[in-house]
Amino acid sequence: MSPAVTGTAAGAVLALAALAFGFWGFLLTALFMGTGAVLGRAAQGTLDVGAVMDALRGKRSSL
Repeated sequence: MSPAVTGTAAGAVLALAALAFGFWGFLLTALFMGTGAVLGRAAQGTLDVGAVMDALRGKRSSL
């Protein structure tokens, strides 16, 4: 799926959540979508969890 289609779908889901559940429903939906994306990439093997943890700790990357 292209990034444009993915972004459009994510925007539509967030817009519907905002309309149906208000601000807090919107935030909760965004949190769950982000968590699902991170877990999906980690399970797929395209996310380097060690590099993410180093970045959160403030360590510089090798770039």
